[in-house]
Amino acid sequence: MRFELVDAEIEHDHDHIVTVKSVTTAEEYLGDHFPSFPVLPGVMMVEAMVQAARRLLNAQTEGTRWVLAEVRNVRYGNMVRPGQQLRVSVERTKTDGDRHTFQGRGTVNDEAAVQGRFTLRPMTVAAQPVNT
Repeated sequence: MRFELVDAEIEHDHDHIVTVKSVTTAEEYLGDHFPSFPVLPGVMMVEAMVQAARRLLNAQTEGTRWVLAEVRNVRYGNMVRPGQQLRVSVERTKTDGDRHTFQGRGTVNDEAAVQGRFTLRPMTVAAQPVNT
């Protein structure tokens, strides 16, 4: 299953990107989270920040697949409900070799819904054994 949590790019420069995720009742996972009080799951808010950071990196490193290496200091604030937009702002704060660290923040109506620091690294594929 592939899902895209970035509906639009608002701003984009070398080390910063701003995206928007519009939450609708059509998203199936909201039926289970929670049946009588649907909200965007926290892990999906983090994933929205990660996807925004991937867009930033993909504009500079075409063909590289980026995976989440580390997440730190994630805090949640307001819930994101259907009909609301999560505005995600991600800034690259450090590059160490092929690892990129970002500070992300997601807001709804200018109030924090999620914020935290995370690192992306290139995906490496383990060598497959050769059958002879």
